[in-house]
Amino acid sequence: MSAETPSADAEGAVAQPSNNRAALFVLSAFAVFSGTDVIVKLLAEGMPAPQVTFLVTAAALLLLFAHSFSTGRGPRLVPRHPRTALLRALLLAGDTLLIHYAFAVLPLAEAYLLAFLTPILVAVLGFALLGERLSAIGWAGVLIGFGGVALALKPGAAPLNLGHAAAVGSAVFFALSLVLLRRTKMAETDEALVSSLLVVLAPVALAVAAVSGGVSPVSFEDLALALAGGAMMLGGHVLLVRAFRIGEASVVAPFQYSQIIWGCLFGLFVFSTPVELHTLAGAAIIILSGWLVLN
Repeated sequence: MSAETPSADAEGAVAQPSNNRAALFVLSAFAVFSGTDVIVKLLAEGMPAPQVTFLVTAAALLLLFAHSFSTGRGPRLVPRHPRTALLRALLLAGDTLLIHYAFAVLPLAEAYLLAFLTPILVAVLGFALLGERLSAIGWAGVLIGFGGVALALKPGAAPLNLGHAAAVGSAVFFALSLVLLRRTKMAETDEALVSSLLVVLAPVALAVAAVSGGVSPVSFEDLALALAGGAMMLGGHVLLVRAFRIGEASVVAPFQYSQIIWGCLFGLFVFSTPVELHTLAGAAIIILSGWLVLN
């Protein structure tokens, strides 16, 4: 793997590079994101998915603004390189909208399997665009992790349709956004990287909701769930940005596979979905792949 020097954000705070610490941050990030997915799934039972995306994103944005201005860190919300920040935000907005469409028209297992192409794409893009050198063992870990996902999800065969294309497109957009995040880690504050995403995603999601069938009434309970989901979304993105600030993209990205483990746990305890033997076997392989990527 390529050697790195300590990086600093836009205000000079030094971040010592460490793939091990980055792995802890990204594991936490995807655990929190999985909690957000549970809330989104619950809310989507009573309203369109784009409306849910808007509510959760708006809540995250309000929480970020409240925290930043109450602590005197408001200026850190403004990107120093607006074009790059906007490009990353648009990539992530496209990723979100595409994966929501894929969830709507595909079995969940197939959509997840295709979306989990992201770590492989990041490893390839990290090599091609960033000059990162993942070891042979690391490459094996990436591929083994994808195999573990396939085993855990046990997807069925189905004719290809636009949903499959959307899921693949989502993986491409997410991979590009992660590589772009890695390239801009020294130019922006963590707050600016997160705020630019939320500022773009909220109105885009609202616009999609408006043109795709309107919006549904929102109850107080819905708002409370959206606030909780927004807090998790905000926390997840903060952890994700920090992970990519101190770790190599090709090493950090494969830990996205860990979401399948959280998905099993949340499915069991929240939605009463039983965990099958092949899922546990896949989870064990995913854990092995993470260890290989770090070596």
